[in-house]
Amino acid sequence: MPVVDLLELPAALPRLAPVAGLDLGEKTIGVAVSDGTRMVASPLALIRKTKFTQDAEQLFALMASREAQGLVIGLPVNMDGTEGPRCQSSRAFARNLLRLRDLPIAFWDERMSSVAVNRMLVDEADMSRARRGEVVDKTAAAWILQGALDRLRHASQA
Repeated sequence: MPVVDLLELPAALPRLAPVAGLDLGEKTIGVAVSDGTRMVASPLALIRKTKFTQDAEQLFALMASREAQGLVIGLPVNMDGTEGPRCQSSRAFARNLLRLRDLPIAFWDERMSSVAVNRMLVDEADMSRARRGEVVDKTAAAWILQGALDRLRHASQA
């Protein structure tokens, strides 16, 4: 299955199938998952990058544990709307996943997700820098996934 537009994702999924969300960092992959109704995203795990195949196996195991059937990957678009090397890396990650498993994948503009999550963790959770480092990527994944879920819900109501 090719990468799909976000608004086409629900049609590519079984009814009530959760979706996983990813925040791809240089050293880690933040993973979040939705509930079956795709209303709420929750942080799930942090994968420390090693080799792509091992990272993918960990991701697929996490998805299986939550019965997630699709992916939303954060796309780090530049502030001016252009795509740079980090976007190319995210798109390559998706292509490589599709070589291992046929599943629907969509992208979601993640501009400012890490900034927003860090601000929330400091301002609202009063979290230390050391503790933030442990949770920011999976929380950013949930932020990304929640934004995509909200967009899908808004589109279905229009």
